Amino acid sequence: MTQDRDAVRGMGGASPERTDVILAETVAVDALSPSAPGSPQTDPAERRVPRRTVALIFVGAFGAGLALVVPMAYSMALRLADLAPGQESVLGYILGIGAVCSLVAAPLTGIISDRTRSRWGRRRPFTVLGVAIGLAAVPVLAFAPNIPVLTAGWLLTSIGWGTAGGSIGNLLADTLPERQRGQVSGLVNLAGQVAPVLGILLAGLVTGSSLLLFLVPALLGALMVLAFALFVHEGDSRHLRFADALTVARFVLSLAFDPRRHPAFAWAWVGRFLFFFGLSLTIPYGTYFYSQRLGVPVEDVATVMAAISAVGIAAASVGALGAGWISDRWGSRRMWTATAAALFAVGCIVSALSWTLPGLIAGAMISNVGIAAFGSVGQALVLDVMPHRETQAGRFSAIIGFSQRIPSAVAPLAAPLVMSLAPVAEARYTVLYLASGALAVVGGIVTATMVRFRG
Repeated sequence: MTQDRDAVRGMGGASPERTDVILAETVAVDALSPSAPGSPQTDPAERRVPRRTVALIFVGAFGAGLALVVPMAYSMALRLADLAPGQESVLGYILGIGAVCSLVAAPLTGIISDRTRSRWGRRRPFTVLGVAIGLAAVPVLAFAPNIPVLTAGWLLTSIGWGTAGGSIGNLLADTLPERQRGQVSGLVNLAGQVAPVLGILLAGLVTGSSLLLFLVPALLGALMVLAFALFVHEGDSRHLRFADALTVARFVLSLAFDPRRHPAFAWAWVGRFLFFFGLSLTIPYGTYFYSQRLGVPVEDVATVMAAISAVGIAAASVGALGAGWISDRWGSRRMWTATAAALFAVGCIVSALSWTLPGLIAGAMISNVGIAAFGSVGQALVLDVMPHRETQAGRFSAIIGFSQRIPSAVAPLAAPLVMSLAPVAEARYTVLYLASGALAVVGGIVTATMVRFRG
């Protein structure tokens, strides 16, 4: 820390690798355990997050995932069917625009939170702000009279719930000890797997009301995220001091880093980008995919999707918790990340070739194991190789977040192009799912072979 402080003073803010280091008058705040400012702190490598806090982390992540993914995977498709019947590709463009806006919002809130001084700490103010924005989007989505207004509502939704969920991730990155990273990341990932399933099931009960389609997941998500914000302790950050003010130029510079200085982090970024690009190709089209394969109307797909996804919850639990626990206990995070990507690809192949419910269930189960395992071990891997983790978690979480947010923005726009490669219209989803699996495999190979560190 002394080196970083001297470098900042000597270089006058020339390099984001140095200038964004947080300078504190006292020891770093312990974000996950109650401790008075200035009191002795346990070595982060030895500190263990209490079970009560872990449970609240799960609840908060569950709520953020519920509020964000249910509209993306289900409610938006139904709303669009009312406003623009038969124009399925419009959904991809709307979601893509939202993801592009999140590319700006996520690093902005992350970097500002690194430098935030408040009684509530650095991260929790942004948790509450995200919830407020997400709730404000509900009436816009529910009562949108046209596509532009619906798009505006989705922008608010993605920015709001993305900010809330991102602040939870930043809080974990601040102080989560190495020996718990796989397990806690597994729980967070499991929450992201389970929340949409239960949310879609609930949304399927209120398909007759545009308001309830968006209000139910948003309200439940808000209660869960606010429970996290209220009951997870984050120390007072008003004692923090910074060498330089955050300017527009410094913010822009901080979005980049030197991959030569942090090669493991850089390759982890590339591997995640490829995996999530593959995954993001199919997410917006799940409703239409199951409608085509099972021969049922789009409005009747909710129950089928929930049933298929519910079967996959057990598989996701095994993938997220099992892989996370094993990677904490025995290491080998790179190997497990590559294995997870391969499992996801197998699930994509099974789904692509299936036209019956048993086949679709099998494909979903295998894919869920892979997604959950990649999410838990991959996130732990990121924390292992993250530079300046205890002082610039918001900044580097935002940078690694690009590896997921850019695919979320680009893949929905690319999906119609991928589907256009199909020789016949009936095969468009077959091509899409095969492409999804292929990209994931390449991402796993990159992670396994290029990320070099002791784990």
